Amino acid sequence: MSVMQNYVDDVLALVKQRDPDQPEFYNTVREVFTSIIPFLEKNPQYKAEKMLERMIEPERIVTFRVVWQDDKNETHINRGYRVQMNSAIGPYKGGLRFHPSVNLSILKFLAFEQVFKNSLTSLPIGGGKGGSDFDPKGKSDNEVMKFCQAFMTELYRHIGPHVDVPAGDIGVGGREIGYLFGQYKRIRDAYDSAVLTGKGLTYGGSLTRTEATGYGLLYFVKNMLDEKGISLQGKVVSVSGSGNVATYAIQKAQEFGAKVVTCSDSDGYVYDPDGIDINTVKDIKEGHRGRIKEYIQTHPNAEYHEGCRGVWSVKCDIALPCATQGELDLESAKHLVDNGCKVVAEGANMPSTLDAIDYFLQNKILFGPAKAANAGGVAVSALEMSQNSERLSWTFEEVDNKLKDIMANIYRNAKKNAIDFGDPDNLVMGANIAGFKKVAEAMEAQGLV
Repeated sequence: MSVMQNYVDDVLALVKQRDPDQPEFYNTVREVFTSIIPFLEKNPQYKAEKMLERMIEPERIVTFRVVWQDDKNETHINRGYRVQMNSAIGPYKGGLRFHPSVNLSILKFLAFEQVFKNSLTSLPIGGGKGGSDFDPKGKSDNEVMKFCQAFMTELYRHIGPHVDVPAGDIGVGGREIGYLFGQYKRIRDAYDSAVLTGKGLTYGGSLTRTEATGYGLLYFVKNMLDEKGISLQGKVVSVSGSGNVATYAIQKAQEFGAKVVTCSDSDGYVYDPDGIDINTVKDIKEGHRGRIKEYIQTHPNAEYHEGCRGVWSVKCDIALPCATQGELDLESAKHLVDNGCKVVAEGANMPSTLDAIDYFLQNKILFGPAKAANAGGVAVSALEMSQNSERLSWTFEEVDNKLKDIMANIYRNAKKNAIDFGDPDNLVMGANIAGFKKVAEAMEAQGLV
């Protein structure tokens, strides 16, 4: 066993010892650090500088209580968090998630991933993540507004255009961002439009932001396939999820000539052999916040299946997990490979388990890891910050073209590092090395902050 393998093992043992109740965080640290061992062997100074130990510790974690009242004037108390992981290359940047599953392990995992994802964009943004165990599902607009106002009343002290710039994530869409921004402006008595991204177009938002993660995912996939001389035209695609990422991944895949046959929500999935009707999905999910099972009411050839795991048993050429972390396990990976799937690219944050990723790589599946393939959302968030700083608003085409260039550069950078370190098709290794290298060099230059 090499010196650097031992070093990584020691750091992973340290994570387990310090945070035994944080499996999501441990898994993402393991995924990154084990894949960059070839890079560490060529850069032994990082062991001497304890670079890995520095990177696993957030620069700051803020936790707070959020007290709000529902429409019946009943008081509720939720937990709020902000994990400010690393600011070596720019202000903390990452989403806010409102979901009952939110805890410190999940947010540290997401913040850690965000550091390297943001590094890959080549834009000057560090990594962070935050949120609450509040569930907006089933709440009235007034209740969501009251919660957002209470949440921001605590969070505002710790964010700002040059400090930390949150965005949306699961449970935090345009409605929530609007309420959060309004409260921040009220408290600060200042129009710092670059303090939040994902804003509405009437108050500093960017065109293409809604579509960015889904579109960016397909731009990344297209770059992977183009290099192999493969076209998206006529390919059968399975997608999980039906939120922003999935919706616009489906739309862009269809524009590229692919046939998307599935989508899902937390209750189950739809299989449509005729191809998913994206307008129906948008009407259900964006029009009246309905459930995906409504799809079969207007599409008689479609099937609805309870439960989400089965979506990966559908025969396809390309699989795009766009729902949530850990949704694609080893059993699902085996279904995909057995059914002839050749490409998997992650639209959600680390939706594939570590053993599923290993299985894909062992079976020579073209695999696009989340921190590279789904970086389009945060990339356009950073472009929104640029527009806010310049008091400008770019056209849809301008932003979309910048997004295409960013995703192409991310792919090329990941591919180059995979080649340089001896495993040309291992984009997990390539992306992790590319992201890690920039952050580590910035920390060195600043006295290992």
